Parts: sequence; structure tokens; C-alpha cells
Amino acid sequence: MESGLLANIAILVLAGFVGFTVISKVPNTLHTPLMSGTNAIHGIVLLGGLIVLGHLENPSVVDSIILVVAIVFGMINVIGGFLVTDRMLGMFKPRPEPVKRDTDGKG
Repeated sequence: MESGLLANIAILVLAGFVGFTVISKVPNTLHTPLMSGTNAIHGIVLLGGLIVLGHLENPSVVDSIILVVAIVFGMINVIGGFLVTDRMLGMFKPRPEPVKRDTDGKG
């Protein structure tokens, strides 16, 4: 039991290092597509959490709390990711032309 837990912790730590290394090397121009892909992945995680929560016949209180917290955090991540993506894409939209005023004084 302890060796399995130690192996899972080692995998988690190594995945964290690999993820940090990969993300830190992404150029700025690719952050928007990367954010969109991450939103899609978290949407799948949300769907999985909802399915698991719905299929548990007699969930314990701890299981229910963990699932609800995971769903809430996933939803916050998805909504925040879409807001950031929309804001980043808004930077590439052309700005509207300013309204020109008559300066001849005739109204």
C-alpha cells in the first residue's frame, strides 16, 4: 500500500515539473489556443465529475463534498479561462473609428 502511494506521489511531482517546463516554453502567441484547449479538457473533467456524482448509489459525505468541490473548482477554471481567452482575442479586434465632430461651429 505504501509503495503504491509513494509511486503516485512521485508521478504527481514529476508531472508537475514536466508541466511547468512545457508551459514555460510556450511563446506568447500560442497562449490563446493553449487556453482554449485547457478549457476543453476541464469541460470534460466537469462532465466526468457530474456523471460520477450522479451514479454513486450511497455516497459518503466525504465523497460528495470532494466531488462538489472538484466540480466547483473546475467550473471556476472553465469560466475564468473563457473570460481570459475572450479578453486576449479582443486585443486583436480592430478599434472603432472615433466620431469626428464638426469644428466649424454651425451645429
